[in-house]
Amino acid sequence: MVVLGCDGSWPGPGGAASGYLVRHDGYDVWMDAGFGTIGRLQEHVALTELDAVLLSHAHRDHVVDLYALFASRRFGRSEAQDLPVYALPDVKTSMAPLISSRSGDAWEQTFDWRELGGGGRVSVGPIVVECFDMQHFGPALGFRLSVGDRVIAYTGDTGPCDAVEELARGADVFLAEATWQDSEKTHDKHLTAREAGGFASRGGVGKLVLTHLEPGHDGDVSIAQAREAFDGDIVLAEPGMRLEVGK
Repeated sequence: MVVLGCDGSWPGPGGAASGYLVRHDGYDVWMDAGFGTIGRLQEHVALTELDAVLLSHAHRDHVVDLYALFASRRFGRSEAQDLPVYALPDVKTSMAPLISSRSGDAWEQTFDWRELGGGGRVSVGPIVVECFDMQHFGPALGFRLSVGDRVIAYTGDTGPCDAVEELARGADVFLAEATWQDSEKTHDKHLTAREAGGFASRGGVGKLVLTHLEPGHDGDVSIAQAREAFDGDIVLAEPGMRLEVGK
């Protein structure tokens, strides 16, 4: 897995919102397509060589660069069409206002939308993806991606709920949103770093990766708060970070 962007809600200076490249055996999946991630994606794979897109929910900081991918395929004269996009049904609907009436047919031809839902399981190339309903503002999914016994668990955006613990259980890498630090929590639709650490501990994960921090946060504080709940390996997501799972 390569971290393309990890800022929560909006990118900080030089940053990018949520986006990750998951790769196995020559198969490339773009997981979440937030602001600024498409440029970093191309440092690792040509847009024409991308195999699939996987989107956790409809919020713009997780999907908006899909429009840039559409533009590259339409105006870049790419012959590539029908790229699989795995998402909740409201993701496609929420992006409709970005598409002009002249581009509607091209939009439909460019992407092959494949519907996901909580409790679902789908093979995305060689990667098995299990979907979990998360607790957020509207429909949102967490993903458990596996190849054999190697597992990445990704919360997407969520507040505390039983599904997070189920999602995380035994994962090699637990990529957990940690939007807030202790004193900032105002509602139950996002996690604090400490809450992420608690889920990592109860889930018995191998490595906790904190992501989706609001720009300007002191990452050392987030790690320290997470460490009070989880005594395992904790790192802060950073653009360009590479994680080899199970090696």
